[in-house]
Amino acid sequence: MKLIRYGVAGQERPGLVAADGSLRDLSAEIGDVGGEFLAPRVMRRLRELDPQRLPLVEAGARLGPCVAGTSNFLAIGLNYRDHAHEIGAAVPGEPIVFNKAVSCIAGPNDDVPLPAGSTATDWECELAIVISQDCYEIEPSQAREFIAGYCVCHDISERKFQLEHGGQWVKGKSFPGFGPLGPWLVDVDSVPDATALSMWLRVNDETVQSSNTRQMIFTPDQLVAYLSRLMLLRAGDIITTGTPSGVGMSRKPPRFLRSGDRVSLGIEGLGTQQHQFVSRAR
Repeated sequence: MKLIRYGVAGQERPGLVAADGSLRDLSAEIGDVGGEFLAPRVMRRLRELDPQRLPLVEAGARLGPCVAGTSNFLAIGLNYRDHAHEIGAAVPGEPIVFNKAVSCIAGPNDDVPLPAGSTATDWECELAIVISQDCYEIEPSQAREFIAGYCVCHDISERKFQLEHGGQWVKGKSFPGFGPLGPWLVDVDSVPDATALSMWLRVNDETVQSSNTRQMIFTPDQLVAYLSRLMLLRAGDIITTGTPSGVGMSRKPPRFLRSGDRVSLGIEGLGTQQHQFVSRAR
């Protein structure tokens, strides 16, 4: 099952992708793709619907972020062996955790405005976990009960703000548009093994990231359990699980995004995103 949110930014409606690829409206069934509507019992009911009986979404509708009402946008650093190797970092003994501001969440095909003063905006294709219900102090073996599904996340990063301005990484991770999610939220039962998914990212027409989630150091189940021992996770919370090798800051010389650059990225079974990077409107 592939859940979507569509419409004008801030006014999105819930929907799903039918087997024939058509987009169908879910407004009569759920209030949104978020909060209480991510609970396992609701997801089971949605899976039983006949999509062909649901209203068609108008062709050309904008896709918004595939999850609503996120209260906490958590991110994991250095969680891919190939990425740790390319930057010469040791494999972490515990997950490296930081936050992205929820205000950075955007749609999968929205333009991304470059922040004022940006000289080192970088790309990062990532698998994101969406939490289904309150989750606290669980074991990895229980984690799937608390995962609504998975989606593509583009963890866009301004490296100078992240690494050279002191303090926490959140500084370079939270500009408006720096957290596109989607196009779909794919329910957990449709992803039998989240640790065996191919993933890629292209800048303009050049493939710069090509890897697989099997390179993860800490699995999604391990991450959900680990974070649940540090905080209460709620329905709609996002955990983006790290990026593989091929980021711009690791190239020789480093390469960063400029206005006019086009970025596309995707993960096997979870769909693709496409963005154009643009100068910020004054």
